[in-house]
Amino acid sequence: MMRWRAVVAATVACGSLALGGVLAGCGSSSGASDSPAQSITLYSGQHEQTVDGLVTAFEKQTGITVNVRSDDEDTLADLIAVQGSHSPADVFYTENSPPLEFLQEKGLLSPVAPATLADTTAKYNSPQGDWVGVSARVSVIIYDPSLIAESQLPTSVLQLANPRYKGKLAFAAGETDFQPIVTSVLKTYGKSAALTWLDGIKSNAASHIVPDNETIADEVNRGQVAFGVINQYYWYRLEAEVGASGMHSQITHFAPHDPGYVIDVSGAAVLKSSKHQAAAQKFLAFLASKQGQEIISRASGNEQSYEYPLGDGVTTSAAETPFDQLQPASITIAELGDGSTAIALLREAGLL
Repeated sequence: MMRWRAVVAATVACGSLALGGVLAGCGSSSGASDSPAQSITLYSGQHEQTVDGLVTAFEKQTGITVNVRSDDEDTLADLIAVQGSHSPADVFYTENSPPLEFLQEKGLLSPVAPATLADTTAKYNSPQGDWVGVSARVSVIIYDPSLIAESQLPTSVLQLANPRYKGKLAFAAGETDFQPIVTSVLKTYGKSAALTWLDGIKSNAASHIVPDNETIADEVNRGQVAFGVINQYYWYRLEAEVGASGMHSQITHFAPHDPGYVIDVSGAAVLKSSKHQAAAQKFLAFLASKQGQEIISRASGNEQSYEYPLGDGVTTSAAETPFDQLQPASITIAELGDGSTAIALLREAGLL
C-alpha cells in the first residue's frame, strides 16, 4: 500500500502542532462553517491512481482546490482522533470502511447529504449515514501456476493454515485490507478457531511475511513464493505496469460465500470539525456522482484504479469479473465494524 502513496510529512507535523495547541498554518480557514471556501483539505488513505483523476475533475468543475495529504488510512484515522475538533482535514477518504467507522463511533463525522447517499447502494454506505461508499474491491488468491496448480489451491480461507502450504504462502499481517478477512473469520468461526487459524498462517508464511499487498503480488509474480491473498486490483495494476508478457501469475476466488471472499468498501466522510462543510459535502457528492464514478470506471493503463464503482448504473470498463457476478461472504459493513477486534486478534497471535 505505502509504495504507491506519497507520505506527506506535513500531516504528522500538523498532528504534533495540534497536540501543542498551535494550529496556525496547519489547516483550513477559521471562518464560519457556511463561509465560501476556495480550498479544502483531503486526508487520503486511498491510492493515488484513484484519487488524482477525481481531484483534478472536481477542481475543474467547482473551482475549489483540494489539498491532499496522504498516508496509511489507520495512521490518518488515529491522527484525526488525536486532533479532534482542531483537525485541519475537511474530508477523509479511505480504502476500507473500518477507519471511517472508528471515527464515526467517536462522533467526529458530519452526516452525509441524503442526496449523496442515494447515489450508491445503501448497504455500501455508513449504517448511520456518516460516510458514503465510493468504490469496492474483492479479496482473491494470487498464484504462480509454475509453483502450484489451481487445483491445489485452498478453496476456503481456513485452509490457509493447512500445513501442506508451509513455505508456499505469502502474507501481509499489517495490511489493512486483511483486517476485514480476519473479522469475517472471527464472526463465522469464533475467537478460538480464528486464533488457531492465524497461528497456522504465521507458521506457513514464516519466510514470506511481507509489508503489503504490492509485495505479495510482486513476489508471487516473480516466482519467489507460490501464492498469497490480495485484493483483486493489485493484480490488474501490476499487469498495467509490467505488461501482459510480464505477468507470470493468475488470480482466482475462494469458494462462493466463503468467509475469505470479502468485499472491501472504500468510502469518504466530512469531518464535523471542518470549517468548509458546504465545499466538503460537494466533494463527497462528486465522488458518488455519475461523473465521479465514471472516472473510477473508465481510466486506462497506469491511471486505472481497477476498483469497482458503487454508483447506480456505473460498471467498470476493466477486463475483470463484473461486480454483479461476485459471490462474496454475507458480512455487512456494520459487522466489519471499526477493525479493532481484528487488530487485537492479530496482536494476540503475534502478527502485529
